Amino acid sequence: MTSETTSIGHAFVTGGRRGIGRGIALEMARKGFDVSIGDLVADADADETLQGIRAHGVRAAFVPCDVADLDAHDAVLDQVEQALGLISCLVNNAGISVAKRGDLLEATPESFDQLMRVNLRGPFFLTQKLARRFVARGAGHAYRSIVNISSANAYAASPNRGEYCVSKTAVSMTTKLFAARLGELGIGVFEIRPGVIRTSMTAVAAADYDKKIAAGLSPMPRWGEAQDVGRAAAALASGDFAFSTGDAIHVDGGLHIQRL
Repeated sequence: MTSETTSIGHAFVTGGRRGIGRGIALEMARKGFDVSIGDLVADADADETLQGIRAHGVRAAFVPCDVADLDAHDAVLDQVEQALGLISCLVNNAGISVAKRGDLLEATPESFDQLMRVNLRGPFFLTQKLARRFVARGAGHAYRSIVNISSANAYAASPNRGEYCVSKTAVSMTTKLFAARLGELGIGVFEIRPGVIRTSMTAVAAADYDKKIAAGLSPMPRWGEAQDVGRAAAALASGDFAFSTGDAIHVDGGLHIQRL
């Protein structure tokens, strides 16, 4: 793309400064979206992501965003839309894992509540805030969508991080609920379930995952990369699946396939 390229929309990616969020932001830009990234800090990682977005000839912006802070959601959306125009796609990517993997019988209420605040409660109400704006603006706009990033743990039980699994399973129902509510406006709501993706979040268990992948964890015997998730998100946001909604897309190398 060149600097003269006209964008096809405006994507807002939470947790967009690195990892899967960066992969999504860059693939959205490659597809032709202007991209705003929301994250806790504007650091060197954020600058690198913004530069990568702009390299595709589209506009980029950073907006401070703590998805767990519900009172700030309206202000965040205002800043995002003031920066690059009306949002056409929200990607709820920001999320955390457990602070420490361990026995399910040792999981604490504090850990459970923190996972729910960031992975479920925050995205649910941020989506609600944007959905209200979508409804107020009515139909007749360019394609609009919401993409929720959950996890293979939406269906695969990992007892060493049970509260994470519970939070991501709830994201699946959140997707279906908003898909049902917003379908009359032609707004697509989707869930992407990444498998084992190479990020700082999975780095703590990299050696274990290396062994499992080599032993046949998934039919495609490799790590997933952030851009794999990004390509799926960009395709959904572009309207290529405009008569689909409420679907869960597995980006996991076939990990979800039950095998004998």
